[in-house]
Amino acid sequence: MNIEKFIQRTEAFHRRLADLNQTANALPWITSDMLPQAFKELGSNSRMLQLAAEELYLQNEELIRTRGLLEAECQRYQNLFEFAPNAYLLTNIEGIIQEANGLATRLLNVPKHYLIGKPLINFVPLEERRRFRNELSEVFRSDSSRELLVRLQQRDGKSFHSALTIAAVRNEYGKPINLLWVLREIPESEQPQLPNNEFNFSKNRSRYEHCKGETISLNPSQIFYVCQGLVKLSTFCETGEEVLTGLASEKMVFGSSLTSLQTYEATALTEVELVSIDVAEIAQSPALSHALLPKFNQRLRQTESFLAISGRQRVQDRLHYLFRLLKQEIGQSIPEGYRLNVRLTHEELASACCTTRVTITRLMGKLQQEGVISFDSKKHIILQNLS
Repeated sequence: MNIEKFIQRTEAFHRRLADLNQTANALPWITSDMLPQAFKELGSNSRMLQLAAEELYLQNEELIRTRGLLEAECQRYQNLFEFAPNAYLLTNIEGIIQEANGLATRLLNVPKHYLIGKPLINFVPLEERRRFRNELSEVFRSDSSRELLVRLQQRDGKSFHSALTIAAVRNEYGKPINLLWVLREIPESEQPQLPNNEFNFSKNRSRYEHCKGETISLNPSQIFYVCQGLVKLSTFCETGEEVLTGLASEKMVFGSSLTSLQTYEATALTEVELVSIDVAEIAQSPALSHALLPKFNQRLRQTESFLAISGRQRVQDRLHYLFRLLKQEIGQSIPEGYRLNVRLTHEELASACCTTRVTITRLMGKLQQEGVISFDSKKHIILQNLS
């Protein structure tokens, strides 16, 4: 029952009560002392109820007016957010996009309904994701905002250089609960200022192409820079079994001078395009050395990750953490989950997990039954529910 009907019924009840009281007083055979005291109290209470209903009506009208003002205010701020001249994003602390305005969707070239719920790191190239995560961790430690220069990749594969200003939203206890992002595309004239754009590794260098499955000849006096494709790095144990030690994807480096292993082999997992850099040139060029330092760190971090996997006691744990690493290094976001860009054989997975191919085949079948992994039409692994 709404307030208007309640007031109408209250007024009608009060009128009927007044008529009844008047009729009772007009009857000649009823004396005033015969009227029940309860009847008089009922009339008084009816009037009080009517006054209360009128007051409630006024308060309800005020609430309706206030609600209208709040809705207009919210709409105004929503319009300011949606049509702002800067690209704005709101994510949770894991970087999952919760809100995005119009300019952000246009810069990332993704419809809003698809963008919401997706990790922002999906738009960061694989080789820059570790630095991106490190910058995020610094945001949580600081009360001020940070600016990150990073190359972002649109859904169609095109990339652009951007400046991301990040600030943490904290609760009353100082704990981060959300992240605010301001995204700005950097004009081409400003791009030389970007840290990863200072040095062109392939400029004035010969390019080497290798077919899938081809072994790449290594020279201790050279370091290879991957322009395109994926290279498997491995060694061999005393029994002759291969042990996977790393994966060099686009814009990563590798070479026999970066390892102390006696046996070190590089194999093209896809069609690969490389350039070689002389170690002597690195020693003579501070600019080249400075540009290569993040690449060496990237190679070291990945090697340590593979080492940590092999140190886990249970084989299923090794496979789980291997998939997490592969998701980070060569995973491509698709609606079903993350698709590994390269087909890895059970033998190669077994070598990374320090186990046998038979064990990997059994565990893979179990994970597929549990819905953790699946395969596409080309037998690429899709990680669906990997925590």
